[in-house]
Amino acid sequence: MLRNLIFSIIFFSGIIFISIIFLPALILPQKIVLAGGKLMGHWAGFCLKSILSVKIKIIGKENIIYDEKFFIAASHQSMFETFYLQTIFNAPVFILKKELMLIPIFGWYLKKIGSISIKRNKITKDNLNFFEDISKMINKTERPLIIFPQGTRVKPDERPIFKKGVGRIYDELKISCQPVAINSGYVWPKKGLKQSSKDITISILPKITSGVDKNEFTKNLEQKIYSELDKLN
Repeated sequence: MLRNLIFSIIFFSGIIFISIIFLPALILPQKIVLAGGKLMGHWAGFCLKSILSVKIKIIGKENIIYDEKFFIAASHQSMFETFYLQTIFNAPVFILKKELMLIPIFGWYLKKIGSISIKRNKITKDNLNFFEDISKMINKTERPLIIFPQGTRVKPDERPIFKKGVGRIYDELKISCQPVAINSGYVWPKKGLKQSSKDITISILPKITSGVDKNEFTKNLEQKIYSELDKLN
């Protein structure tokens, strides 16, 4: 418990410090703010290793897509992946709930790095333009899109059906998908931290190429990620 408290104090103090240091970058080129996000990812890894003695293992690096446009579909158990995946992939563009964009300072950063927001469970004019916004982003940048098809952070043993939106994105963009399985919930769950003997493993799975029926793709993606999580667990 004490180590968890120390971790929380040091980690979030560091995040606040980085945010303040990079505040002037909000009026500078986007790549400077993106460097701040990557630094936060490395900071998360450093704190986990040095304070909680948690090792971070990355397997399947050879599967990372480099020579074509793609989007990442990752399992979501923890705050960890929102930070650390920025250290593995080239400044991914996050899809997130609109409420996060309204948070002072934090929301400014999210807008600056090009995050795409959506109001969940509501049909709005913004949501109707959602896929158009994604298509424009994909066409003008080499940065991959990242989506969490479970829709929210879940417990390690939970297996919710993937949201239909991931299939729609795959169908609309007509680009490959990079599946990623992460078992971070054993160490850093939705609420608080846990003392665990487990390490965090990030498994980068072989790509799913474009051209498959969107419903078949979603089922295939779900099976691949959950099968890999079962192995990691």
